[in-house]
Amino acid sequence: MNLTSSSSVRGLNSTCVGKTPVSSGRSVCRNRTPLMGYSATSSSTVSAHTIASVIVAVVEGRGLARGEVGMASIDLKNPEMILSQFADNTTYTKVITKLKILTPLEIIMSNTACDAGNTTKLFSLITEHFKNVTFTTVQRKYFNETKGLEYIEQLCASEFSTIFMEVQSKYYCLAAAAALLKYVEFIQNAVYAPKSLKVRFQGSEKTAMIDSSSAQNLELVINNRDSRNGHTLFGVLNYTKTPGGSRRLRSNILEPLADAETINTRLDCVQELLQDEELFFGLQAVISKFLDTEQLLSVLIQIPKQDTVKTAESKIANLIYLKHTLELVEPLKAALRSCNAQLLKAYYNSLEDTRFGIILEKITTVINDDTRYTKGCLSMRTQKCYAVKPNINEFLDIARRTYTEIVDDIAGMITQLAEKYGLPMKTSFSSARGFFIQMNADCSTLPNGQLPSEFTKVTKMKNTYSFTSADLIKMNERCQESLREIYHMTYLIVCKLLNEIYEHIHCLYKLSDIVSMLDMLLSFAHACTLSDYVRPEFTDTLAIKQGWHPILEKIAAEKPVPNNTYLTEGNNFVIVTGPNMSGKSTYLKQIALCQIMAQIGSYVPAEYCSFRIAEQIFTRIGMDDDIETNASTFMKEMKEITYIIQNANDKSLIIIDELGRGTSAEEGIGICYAACENLLNLKAFTLFATHFLELCHIDALYPNVENYHFEVQHVRSSAGNKEKIAYTYTLSKGYTEEKNYGLKAAEVSSLPSSIILDAKEITNQIAEQILHRQKSTPETAKRRAAYQLAMRLVQTARNSRLDPDSLRIYLKGLKKKYEASCPAPGKMSSDCNV
Repeated sequence: MNLTSSSSVRGLNSTCVGKTPVSSGRSVCRNRTPLMGYSATSSSTVSAHTIASVIVAVVEGRGLARGEVGMASIDLKNPEMILSQFADNTTYTKVITKLKILTPLEIIMSNTACDAGNTTKLFSLITEHFKNVTFTTVQRKYFNETKGLEYIEQLCASEFSTIFMEVQSKYYCLAAAAALLKYVEFIQNAVYAPKSLKVRFQGSEKTAMIDSSSAQNLELVINNRDSRNGHTLFGVLNYTKTPGGSRRLRSNILEPLADAETINTRLDCVQELLQDEELFFGLQAVISKFLDTEQLLSVLIQIPKQDTVKTAESKIANLIYLKHTLELVEPLKAALRSCNAQLLKAYYNSLEDTRFGIILEKITTVINDDTRYTKGCLSMRTQKCYAVKPNINEFLDIARRTYTEIVDDIAGMITQLAEKYGLPMKTSFSSARGFFIQMNADCSTLPNGQLPSEFTKVTKMKNTYSFTSADLIKMNERCQESLREIYHMTYLIVCKLLNEIYEHIHCLYKLSDIVSMLDMLLSFAHACTLSDYVRPEFTDTLAIKQGWHPILEKIAAEKPVPNNTYLTEGNNFVIVTGPNMSGKSTYLKQIALCQIMAQIGSYVPAEYCSFRIAEQIFTRIGMDDDIETNASTFMKEMKEITYIIQNANDKSLIIIDELGRGTSAEEGIGICYAACENLLNLKAFTLFATHFLELCHIDALYPNVENYHFEVQHVRSSAGNKEKIAYTYTLSKGYTEEKNYGLKAAEVSSLPSSIILDAKEITNQIAEQILHRQKSTPETAKRRAAYQLAMRLVQTARNSRLDPDSLRIYLKGLKKKYEASCPAPGKMSSDCNV
């Protein structure tokens, strides 16, 4: 197979001696499998401890089909191929967002996408956003949709065969699948066993979209100041015990659910876990014993093209891991037996699958009952050596006796050396060195301060010596030779056993899914026990009573000041004002984080909360420590607000903080006002924080706008000549009275008092002119009150569960509120009477 593209990214041919040449964005030629130690990682939205293992193929249509993008990805640690196909606009936001969620090790694209002098916009954008990811180009002919469908028919496990109906006409994701599977075969030097792979088409219909900029702004999985820092939403919620659970949590945070029924099913589980302590600890104890089930399954279904000692050793170890995993099915069932939540019951029923027992029974006919997964390389080597039962292969039994004798001889030889030299030597082992000698001793106790001359490869750390001898090296070689024989014969037996269980192995996909989901739900319950979170409800209102910022709670010495939030269809646009450092940005982030927590099935930091499902979450957060120039900051703002305006819909949650700060005040106000009027045409829930107080008067024209502000207190010094601002971090209705933050800052500076007085006079004149132009009339106030009443009546008709008497009282209350809101109340018209 010739994967060489006609030109590399830089227009140069890339070749490698002794390997199939691969054209790469860095002219990189890999001589080792990524799974075995290739560690290139994306620095975009991956947590610092995560090692990338996903390979993604991306292809775009040409001509009239430009903008139609197909993607296929496979995790080298997880035997699942995910296919996606969607239309994207010129910004390719969906592509970038999906790639950032996947955090790829490597991205494969067609050579025609990056021909010198004719690079496509998609290729340029991807390489710009993923600078730390390896890019590989392959010839366009390998992006073949017919071949892709053939691969899927050949490799897809029967449980997932409905994928054929989903992707038959999705040519671009099939083309990406063809190139991906061929490339993985090339770099892994292995193919997947027939009918073994989980293949699914991942639509975005039931998930909310969070663009990569918003994920970064909200610090969902990476802390903006220090990528190694765990102060993120992922860090707050991550009490998972397995790698699969951690991966599932991360992907859910970046792509939350948008289906209330599914979310409530998860919340029922979390509620039961919180109410039943025995269930919580019982499940946690079992889940914590599971290994990385997804990676295990991925390795098991790969058929190596070459049989090597390393391959043999790996297969034997993985069979032991499989036995360990299957032995946990019964304890997991026992923990779930008396559950009431619908999802937990479904998981219990799934574990009733007879294939788990069939596979374990087949394994125990060949593998010793006491063979198990252990920690420590020597212990695990012993388990692999004696995994197969005796009397199955006579030559294997002889080889194992030989190995035992060599190990005993090594121990005996080291004991004799210790007696000979009167030194406290002991036998040690490492996978790199094999058997060696270790000794704790002060150099002053050694003859002439040195070890005897027959010892070589001496290393010392503090008072611990490690060394070997010529005889020990020879015995290690004999030991390795014996091991090779044992592994080879054991491998043949294991391969035969695996061939017998391949047809049943697909139940492990189900088990892997159950374990990772239970691990994540247990993590949510664990987080609740450490903080006073409550179960969210889902309505057509965003209502948070006394909510607080979940990440700030973990950082701050004291619990953050809680605040209320209330948005409905009739009050869907909130303007937030207040001085710098009063809490605006923290409050806005807090709402978005609470929304995400609710939509992944977690409890939320509040006394009470209800949410409207958000299909998209957009944030435009101002950064205080932004060191870019004003021009570049302003351009970034314009790109972000353009993206929001182009993509937002009625079910979006939009959070904008300090728009227009990169230009003059007049232009900033104009841009903010125009942007607000555009967004006011939507029913999206929007929170807009600003320093431009002129914007607050927009509520005179739009009755669905509400003003809120963060209160501050003025405290005079003991001398009485200076005034300081004390921040309360409390949100109140109306806009802030702190109108001139800049002037207050100037007053405490060394600026001459005459300049400050002039500045105050000019500011007051401008403010009065603007206020006069935007002053609300009695008629607009009445229209606003009527609008608010109408929206509340509509909301009551939709959602009310009140009995007739309670409903009558509530409606009378609405009537009083309407009358109080009108400048000249009078009597309500007959059609408004209760």
